[in-house]
Amino acid sequence: MQTLSIYNTLSRNKELFKPLKAPHVGMYVCGPTVYSDVHLGNCRTFISFDIIYRYLTHVGYKVRYVRNITDAGHLESDADTGEDKVSKKAKLQQLEPMEIVQKYTVDFHNVLQQFNCLPPSIEPTATGHIIEQQEMAKTIIENGWAYEVDGTIYFDVEKFAKQNNYTALTGRKIDELFENTRDLDGQDEKRGRLDFALWIKAKPEHLMQWPSKWGQGFPGWHIECSAMSTKYLGEQFDIHGGGMDLAPTHHTNEIAQNIAYCGKQPCNYWMHTNMLTVSGQKMSKSLGNSFLPHELFSGNHPLLQKGYSPMAVRFFMLQTHYRSTLDFSNEALQAAEKGFERLVEAYKTLQQLIAQNSSPENIAELEKQCYNAMNDDFNTSVLIAHLFDAARIINSANDKKTTLTTTDIELLKKIFNHFFFDVLGLKIETEKNRSSEALTKVMDYVLEMRKKAKEEKNFALSDNIRDSLINAGIQIKDGKEGTNWKI
Repeated sequence: MQTLSIYNTLSRNKELFKPLKAPHVGMYVCGPTVYSDVHLGNCRTFISFDIIYRYLTHVGYKVRYVRNITDAGHLESDADTGEDKVSKKAKLQQLEPMEIVQKYTVDFHNVLQQFNCLPPSIEPTATGHIIEQQEMAKTIIENGWAYEVDGTIYFDVEKFAKQNNYTALTGRKIDELFENTRDLDGQDEKRGRLDFALWIKAKPEHLMQWPSKWGQGFPGWHIECSAMSTKYLGEQFDIHGGGMDLAPTHHTNEIAQNIAYCGKQPCNYWMHTNMLTVSGQKMSKSLGNSFLPHELFSGNHPLLQKGYSPMAVRFFMLQTHYRSTLDFSNEALQAAEKGFERLVEAYKTLQQLIAQNSSPENIAELEKQCYNAMNDDFNTSVLIAHLFDAARIINSANDKKTTLTTTDIELLKKIFNHFFFDVLGLKIETEKNRSSEALTKVMDYVLEMRKKAKEEKNFALSDNIRDSLINAGIQIKDGKEGTNWKI
């Protein structure tokens, strides 16, 4: 069993991950809210925890990986106000909310499959655990940490903070939080400015609501993860992960809920992935510099010079440590693409090498360095540097500049199989994969032409494109979200 050093956000330093008596690991990662396309920030988080899942499994841990789906139609803001986005989209498209949920859940799975992410052990949904969330809220009330106001249940943050370190996860001062919140205006039913909802009374027009002992309502955002992680991993488990944007509010409130519920910290290690930037700027829709995965694959975006394969993008993400900012640029993506191809070519060359009787190379030490990199807080960037060292040795042997024994060659194959394929989750893209990607790029271009023709009221050209695609065996369907196609 490998000894791991993991950065723990709660203590903000590296902690020794001690093997359990039985090597079981419970890992919970906050999953997507399924009302829109999955964005690259989400993808980076899920790819990072896919690596962690893969490596823990590789070194012998039995991992129960739980990743939730947020489908209960929570409100837009942390202040428990606004309109829930699932219901909003359902009303606009005249669909049932669960139709919206199903569409984006399927899309989410398809994207992660393209990135070669393994499915979690359990993928619970918020709507499938309403009773558990109600029971947790009920217990927190009974323990004296929450209160009811006209069918809505609020967590009493100020009371909790007097006896516990409410901001332990971020290290912020609670006085600063109070300064950054508005004063209660006398019409707000909360007792304290920082109090958050565990259960919210539903207005009659709210589409997603359930019966409870407090009346018709729906769960608050934070309690779903507490309820589902407790159900499947117990009151205290090993790793809880998500994007760093979740730490100040969502994960801070999860900790408070768990302590209020059972008196325990929910997990031993909090792990957070860092944000994405584009040429040094924060990625956002308002700046026009955010990419959806399919845009990155097709190159159909004003800021992209070309499309990039899912494996090249995955490789690009893994070249930066999960806790570091990741900056997107065409130059960086193209460099990653070349690096990925270089390792693939080295692996193919390795299969053809002829062994010699002796060798000056220390391949066993190289394998040890690969493990050391992953044991050091899952440092994929250092691991990839060692794989490039392996590629250099392979190419030198192929050019007759060095020699490798049979043992060396077999150990190099083991290094690639274990780390390039199994741990990093990379795969060699076949001609079939490339043909599929090429067709996607062509179809994006053709559909854009058809869209432009319709906008210019050139319906003859628009219909001709549609009919030509049908004759080629490609069916297209127009909808409010755009045009979909299938063979």
